[in-house]
Amino acid sequence: MVSDGSPESTGRLIRALEAALAGGPAVLPVAPTDQPADVPTDQPADLPPGRSEPEPGRPAALVVRTSGSTGEPRRVLLAAAALRASATATHQRLGGPGRWLLALPAHHVAGAQVIVRALLAGHPPALLDTRTGFRPDGFADAAAELSGRLPGGRRYTSLVPTQLHRVLADPRATEALCGFDAVLVGGAATPATLLDAARAAGVSAVTTYGMSETAGGCVYDGRPLDGVRVRLGPQGRIDLAGPTLADGYLGDPAGTASAFVDGWFRTSDLGRWSNPGNGGARLVVLGRADDVVTTGGESVHPAAVERVLTARPGVRAACVVGLSDPEWGQIVAAVLVLDDPGAAAPDGAAPVGPVLDGLADAVRAELGGPSVPRRLRVLAELPLRGVGKPDRAAVAALLTAETR
Repeated sequence: MVSDGSPESTGRLIRALEAALAGGPAVLPVAPTDQPADVPTDQPADLPPGRSEPEPGRPAALVVRTSGSTGEPRRVLLAAAALRASATATHQRLGGPGRWLLALPAHHVAGAQVIVRALLAGHPPALLDTRTGFRPDGFADAAAELSGRLPGGRRYTSLVPTQLHRVLADPRATEALCGFDAVLVGGAATPATLLDAARAAGVSAVTTYGMSETAGGCVYDGRPLDGVRVRLGPQGRIDLAGPTLADGYLGDPAGTASAFVDGWFRTSDLGRWSNPGNGGARLVVLGRADDVVTTGGESVHPAAVERVLTARPGVRAACVVGLSDPEWGQIVAAVLVLDDPGAAAPDGAAPVGPVLDGLADAVRAELGGPSVPRRLRVLAELPLRGVGKPDRAAVAALLTAETR
């Protein structure tokens, strides 16, 4: 089912998901440019009979495409039971069922789960028309419509960090966001400065970690949702288990067998526990295992460097990658997005003035010398993929091309 962000297409998807949760055909929502060739476009509930069951007696209700960050996109099979378990655990964590505003693309798992939560709470979500992108004024209007149409009760929404930044730059949208009882923020790492600014403004922001294979976010503010289990394997690789897990990948038995093992999903992410053994341990996600940069024999976690960079005054966003180097094997390189674009050098090669002062020292002091970026570049915006995730491959290609 094609979802183009219009209220009409989203309304059709809502009705199809409602039917799927009740035992009807599975739904495969896609962006207009991603319609699979083997799924008919004229079929309202989108998988042909017999294509949606990974095992007898447990048909999929929703099939979502992964972002393809580890290769070709996969189609993840989510049973109604997994969707319900995720929505129920989310409401339990947030303080009870409520009304939802859908501000994310519905063909991604985070957007689809907003719909599921809203349906299970008894009210279809309020809709933000995203055909022309996300606009803070449109968000404020949609929030006002939600309040007027369904006064009283708890109100929730879900955003990616880029959307949160844009809302905070608009006073009316910020006021509207403060009216929500909880704002889930996920899809990509949330800079600490952005999170602090949101909470200082009165936004009840909750960071989330999860993926399509876990029916969306399953760890909130570093703590697993009820029923979700987390373990750290070799080198700190994160494994997840619980009732929110998907049943596998459509048409990919080998991929399913390697990723879903003995009731656990093997992620590609690395993590650690903060304050282990203290009863208040929280999961800290360090980034993807295949993003680690090996420079001079030392391993550098890009996400850790990004956290330090975005904590510096004047740096709004950062993306860190490794570039091939004949001497070091790889060098650490970074692109930055600044609060004040005028603070960049004329050619954008590096930030100048106060933004640059102390940048290398801050990284060195917290993470050590090997983590200090040897190349810096300023961009107007980061290249993104999926729902707000930095496109590291595009950043690396840009920086590599500039050295030729």
